[in-house]
Amino acid sequence: MRSLLALIAFILLAGWAMAQPVGQFPFALTREGQMLGAVEGEVASFKGLAYAAPPVGALRWRPPQPTPESSEMQTAYKYGAPCLQPALVETSEDCLTLNVFRPFGVDGPLPVMMFIHGGGFVSGTASAPLFDGARLAQAGVIVVTANYRLGALGWLADPALSEGGSGNYGLMDLVAALHWVHDNIAAFGGDPGNVTLFGHDAGATSIALLMLSAQARGLFHKAILQSIPARTQLRSAQEAEAAGRQFMAALGPQADARAAEPRRLLAAQSRLLETSRRSFAPMIDGHLVTEDIAAGFAAGHQSRIPVIIGSNEDETGFDSARDVKEEVASSGLTSDELRKLYPDLATPSELAARFYTDRIFTEPARELARLHAASGAATFRYRFAYVPEARRANPEGGRGRELQFIFGVEGVLGAGIFSRGDREVATRMRSYWINFARSGDPNGGDLPRWDQAAGRDRLLLITNDRIASGDDPVAARLDRLAR
Repeated sequence: MRSLLALIAFILLAGWAMAQPVGQFPFALTREGQMLGAVEGEVASFKGLAYAAPPVGALRWRPPQPTPESSEMQTAYKYGAPCLQPALVETSEDCLTLNVFRPFGVDGPLPVMMFIHGGGFVSGTASAPLFDGARLAQAGVIVVTANYRLGALGWLADPALSEGGSGNYGLMDLVAALHWVHDNIAAFGGDPGNVTLFGHDAGATSIALLMLSAQARGLFHKAILQSIPARTQLRSAQEAEAAGRQFMAALGPQADARAAEPRRLLAAQSRLLETSRRSFAPMIDGHLVTEDIAAGFAAGHQSRIPVIIGSNEDETGFDSARDVKEEVASSGLTSDELRKLYPDLATPSELAARFYTDRIFTEPARELARLHAASGAATFRYRFAYVPEARRANPEGGRGRELQFIFGVEGVLGAGIFSRGDREVATRMRSYWINFARSGDPNGGDLPRWDQAAGRDRLLLITNDRIASGDDPVAARLDRLAR
């Protein structure tokens, strides 16, 4: 014990910036204090690190505020609470935390990969077992996973509450987390000049918005956009404020919104989401967010950084005949026309699911890749069509299926057990992502060559049979949908 305390005292006096082993505990000296992490196998982790002050009480619906500086010792063994949401228990408003995974005993500076979870801006958490960063970190990178405010607490627009009228608090949280990484990641062995953002669905949307935001410029240097609905139009300020008024009415005319109990907030939020899924999501506020994603990329306003962008072969499934009917009707095409586009699909539900995937994810990803490549930035496009061997007899919707392959997590909720072949594909996927984080180019070693998307519709296809670059085999169909 005396040797441990003596070593800690020496570190404080010397002012080391790098994470150091203290006995069996990894140690990092940050602005917020001295952090002791944990070691499991070859990976050190620091969990539940606050990157902003708790957004509670007077700070509810306000931009994230910095945490106070401290010289105290803190343990970082447990994840912070997920942000408030109805689907999980033990959630909290005090949730602006992140987690850091690093290879134990490896000298830096190492590339940094920061993951932003999806969940439609109303659910999700960085502490989900599927997002354990240990397997990625083993390969020699620093992995950061971060929470951000969700639902009404993250995206409510009401000028009476927010001074400036902005409702993009969840996006402000991510900017604050990026500042924390810039200021502190060297203490964990990371390189603040080599940060890659990667995320899925709402996380990918957030990254694209950060690429268009002056407030995030220079805080990250590469981006991986997984399953981004890139043509989705953001809420206007008027639309967002109308939803805000509805939320306040549901909360009650006499309610003090900043003092209301969380359960009342969730109840009012649920009532709005029953009538509109867009009630709580990013909005064009004229400051942090000034334009839709596709329009901003078309105008060349995004950060011209290396990008990977892609989607899955099957992004969804439909549970009811009404959903199928509504999706087919939204196409504007007759049933015969749709069957000509998808001649290999037999049932209406399969046809509707594939059309939805192409309309919301596949074609918009191609368009965003074209726009970004036209800016001169390195752009790599993919489509993930691999199905784990155990699921091929009943390949349910593939939304988020690539995440297990990238994080390499098995046997937890949302992730089954891999076969040997599955693990080989997962190893290659992680290698592409890690190579890209290191250099901006996913290629290297004995990996199949991944061509850039510039010029033609080149992409990397990951199928049950092989991984290979080639021209998009469904380009003609996507052309028809784009028209």
